[in-house]
Amino acid sequence: MTASAPGPVGDRRTPLARAVLAQAGMELRLLVRSGESLLVTLGIPLGILGFFSVVDVLPTGDAPAVDFLVPGALAISVAATGLVAVAIQTAFERKYGVLKRLGGTPLPRWGFLVAKGLAVAAILAVQSALVVGLAVGALDWSPAGGALLAPLAVLVGAVTFTGLGLLLAGTLRAEATLALANALFLVLLVVSGVAFDADALPDTLAAIGRALPVGALGEVLRTAFAGEGLAVGALAVVTAWGVAAVALAARTFRWEP
Repeated sequence: MTASAPGPVGDRRTPLARAVLAQAGMELRLLVRSGESLLVTLGIPLGILGFFSVVDVLPTGDAPAVDFLVPGALAISVAATGLVAVAIQTAFERKYGVLKRLGGTPLPRWGFLVAKGLAVAAILAVQSALVVGLAVGALDWSPAGGALLAPLAVLVGAVTFTGLGLLLAGTLRAEATLALANALFLVLLVVSGVAFDADALPDTLAAIGRALPVGALGEVLRTAFAGEGLAVGALAVVTAWGVAAVALAARTFRWEP
């Protein structure tokens, strides 16, 4: 009896790819099954877009309010998923030892992070489709551009806010992550000028809002949809936050409680 020849390299990659996709599906199901997560990721951005587009309270002059609100709703969606939903879910996975147990499975840590990224991408695709669908289908929104730049901006924003979420989840206790992620999200909504014009704020507060990733992402999207090209400075702000967040998360993330 002769020993069988080793299989091709591809035989080892296929189970790993399936494991990553299976984990991504699990991450997605956990996000969707959480009522609180759905309220933050879908309810808040769609509610702000629908309510303030119909109720004439925003000082947008002759411009339709929906033109101002769609970029803001997309920026809020990205922040809600990456900063709030991912942070809280991952923090409690670490608290209950889920991440530690995954270390004993064939799924490598990078595979787990890829799976989380795929789940975030799926959620963002649904969020973006719902926001744009509501705006175009029910609110007569007609952008002047942004077909290529807006998806790029959303991708950069997704990496940035997911990095921030993992930074919180990997360094703080679960309860602290829950409280801080929700508090930061509310603060960002108030000072970043995505739900209302930042010019209504005091100058110092408005400047701080523009330097934060939600405000900068909203500015990139607003410029793109207006057909005015790429807001390089604002995109640089989002990118800088993303690079810092990912670098810090990679150095400090703890997999065990």
